[in-house]
Amino acid sequence: MFSVVKRIIKETDKVLLLICLLLSSFGIVAVASATASGLSDGAVVSRDTKVMILALVLGIIISMFLSFVDYDFLLRMWPLIAAVGVGLMLLLFPLGSAPDARTDSRCWFKITSTLYFQPSEVVKIGFIITFSHHLDKVKNNINEFKTFFMLCVHGAIPIMLVIITGDMGSALVFILVFVCLMFIAGVHWLYFLAGGVLITAAAPVIWYKIFSNIQRSRILALFYPDRFPDEIYQQKQASNAIKKGGFTGMGLFKGTYTQSGSVPEGQNDMIFSGICEELGFIGAVILLLLFAALIIRLVYVGKRSGSFPAFLMCCGVAAMIGGQAIINIGMCTSMLPVIGITLPFVSAGGSSVLCTYLAIGVAMGVYRNSCVNPLTDFRNRRIRTPFSAA
Repeated sequence: MFSVVKRIIKETDKVLLLICLLLSSFGIVAVASATASGLSDGAVVSRDTKVMILALVLGIIISMFLSFVDYDFLLRMWPLIAAVGVGLMLLLFPLGSAPDARTDSRCWFKITSTLYFQPSEVVKIGFIITFSHHLDKVKNNINEFKTFFMLCVHGAIPIMLVIITGDMGSALVFILVFVCLMFIAGVHWLYFLAGGVLITAAAPVIWYKIFSNIQRSRILALFYPDRFPDEIYQQKQASNAIKKGGFTGMGLFKGTYTQSGSVPEGQNDMIFSGICEELGFIGAVILLLLFAALIIRLVYVGKRSGSFPAFLMCCGVAAMIGGQAIINIGMCTSMLPVIGITLPFVSAGGSSVLCTYLAIGVAMGVYRNSCVNPLTDFRNRRIRTPFSAA
């Protein structure tokens, strides 16, 4: 029994798990602070904080369980994963709902009066698995037009379903993952250039037919804040909070904007502003370094596996987390419009935390499988292959 436990611990990516725990700890403290002013009499922590703690515990359990699943098995299950993902998105049309803060979209399943589940969070992970499998299967002729076209169809299905439900933030993350994996797989740069030209040509159609009125207003508010005071208000308050923090911050539970609740969704989409106000530039840099370390570790785990699809999956998870972090921070600093993207591990929201740990579990499975089946060093076994050094 002791030897089994010892082996499990040895084969667990402790560095990856530690980084995730540090980010989650950061998030729990930040959410506790952002929701402290709204506590009812006698309450120690808010409901959002309790949900974060529960999601962290469940997330660790799920990621550890998933780490024992062979990633080859996940790749072989791609038809089922794809069917479940498309099915979940299609169910949103008859059953989807939206909380009061996001009446412009129908991208949640309402579990209780206060509990919602966003299926696109799970579909992102399913897309990473199925698309990595697809890229692996066509890697030898990836730059043939037919192959490239079918890859685009694969990516377009979840992206369009997410856009139709009104979740432009998740759609942008899907696009970032899609482009990142295509680039890593070796798609020729001319295809990316052609895609950029096509998107530019279609910009008027995207602007008037795909973007809603509120989405267009949020984009225009970045350039004409005086003309769109309501749309820019949230970001203006977030920017003021960031400036207030300065270099060292005002201290936990002491931020003027954070504790007064002056920043709408300060515990969720705008959590970064509260971190900057109370922990200052130093706290923000520490958070960014943790995200950088996480992304580097995910890429390392993928490279270490020696498996092309496993490498793609790890890079896909890194692109998903990194993309969401960049978009969220861009919203808080008024560099990007508000599109409803949480900061992974940090923002309040149980489904977001759980699904992020689900993705981490896939990467930990790649690491564990690499420990069980280490790469063979043929040089030490005097085995000659066509690839042996002269």
